[in-house]
Amino acid sequence: MVLDTILSATFISALYAVIAIGFTLIFGVGGILNFAHGGFITLGAFSAYIASGYFGLPIFVGLLAGTLVGAAVGGATYMGVIRYVRTRPVTILILTFVIGFFMMYFVRVFGREILKIDPLNIPVDPVIGSSSFGNDVFIFATSWLLIGALFYFVNYTRTGRAIIAVSMSDKGASLVGIDSERINLITWVLAGAFAGYAGVLLAGSLGGGSWLMSIEPPAPLVLSFAIVILGGLGSIKGSVVGAYIIGFFETFTVTFAPGGSQLAGISSLVLLLVFLLVKPEGLFGREAAE
Repeated sequence: MVLDTILSATFISALYAVIAIGFTLIFGVGGILNFAHGGFITLGAFSAYIASGYFGLPIFVGLLAGTLVGAAVGGATYMGVIRYVRTRPVTILILTFVIGFFMMYFVRVFGREILKIDPLNIPVDPVIGSSSFGNDVFIFATSWLLIGALFYFVNYTRTGRAIIAVSMSDKGASLVGIDSERINLITWVLAGAFAGYAGVLLAGSLGGGSWLMSIEPPAPLVLSFAIVILGGLGSIKGSVVGAYIIGFFETFTVTFAPGGSQLAGISSLVLLLVFLLVKPEGLFGREAAE
């Protein structure tokens, strides 16, 4: 039973890392807490349903659709709203919160009125058929592939080094000829793509999505916030480590604690509270990449 729990925690933690990575990317570069992140995740799952469930295309097409829609919405959010107010953090906080809820209600209304489905039960198939283990392995493998690709991109490409420069000093990067507006846009597109991808995988693992999936257990928006606090706001490496800490802690709590099933989602908040009291800067502090 312990081995099964360890495997389960390992698989779910990889998914948690992908869920949180976009959230930490945006903070790492722009210093923005993007509370629309949960909306990106929800739209990703909903797009996968439209592609694979409504139009009958293969679920891999749905996965691609969710990723592309997440990327497009991330870019549109930055270009349409955030770039005009990015020097006003309180305004951004409120706007991203409102935008996230707008996306959720869009899924609710469009699903119910246009597609005639229950927005609380949006069916999204697992990527690897009916095999739970196969689907978990797929999530684990592709999550690490994406995380590895992101590490390489940020640390070893020209655009990636520009991302690091902007994360350190927006004005300083501009002085050496880096277009910080373009870099911020790229960051939002990447974050949206990760969120959309994670939304499809999460909905498939849960047996379907919901217009409330970003705030319902396992509450990916809350998870993202907790993970980046644990790892250190803005640290990609910290987000991965934080995801595994929360994934293992939550899985073992749910499995072995009395009434554990009732503690799903709550245990991560308890861990977050402890970290805020003991090590509020997180494990790796604020950094753009390592």
